[in-house]
Amino acid sequence: MYRVFEALDELGSIVEEARGVPMTAGCVVPRGDVLELIDDIRDAIPGEMDDAQDVLDARDSVLNEAKEHAESMVGAATAEADSLVSHARAEADRLLADAKGQADRMVAEARGHSERMVTEAREEAARLSATAKREFETATSRAQAECDRLVENGNAAYEKAVQEGIKEQQRLVSQNEVVTSARAESTRLIDSAHAEADRMRGECDIYVDAKLAEFEDFLNGTLRSINRGRHQLRTAAGTHDYATR
Repeated sequence: MYRVFEALDELGSIVEEARGVPMTAGCVVPRGDVLELIDDIRDAIPGEMDDAQDVLDARDSVLNEAKEHAESMVGAATAEADSLVSHARAEADRLLADAKGQADRMVAEARGHSERMVTEAREEAARLSATAKREFETATSRAQAECDRLVENGNAAYEKAVQEGIKEQQRLVSQNEVVTSARAESTRLIDSAHAEADRMRGECDIYVDAKLAEFEDFLNGTLRSINRGRHQLRTAAGTHDYATR
């Protein structure tokens, strides 16, 4: 290819340095030199063409190798990507299964804890209710017995005072000189008996009211214990709902 360019440069120089023909754009060139250069160009072109073809063939080979290498790299990258995706999917499935298993265990534990708390709360409520019932019955029985005793004592004292007043009245009536005094004393004794009976009835009422107040305090304490149990039960139920969601 170098000889071709060299011969073309020499032809250009000959044409530029050639003597011009008057009144025309033509020039006079040495025929022999020009023909010799043309022969040189004609002889050099086939070899140069072969060299160019070799370069083209080498280029095609390099391009084919590059294409094959690129395809090989793309295939390897695709296979590696598929492998990574498969591995990632398997790992995600495993993590999801582990998370689901952990969630199921947590839900089961929460449900078991809630059921235990419900059972304990029910047992505690039943125990407190039975205790309150027994205490109520005991306090009521004691209060009723004490009330009956006080009323009976009051009635007995009242009857005794009345009888004594009547006897005293009868004794005094038989004596003319103390009739007025006897009537006054009799009235006093009767009034005293009534007052004593009223006092004993009042003491009975006060005693019963005090016992009922004690029982009311006990029932309030029992109610607070039941409310605490219900609050714990509602709290446990809320934890269970959250774990389920």
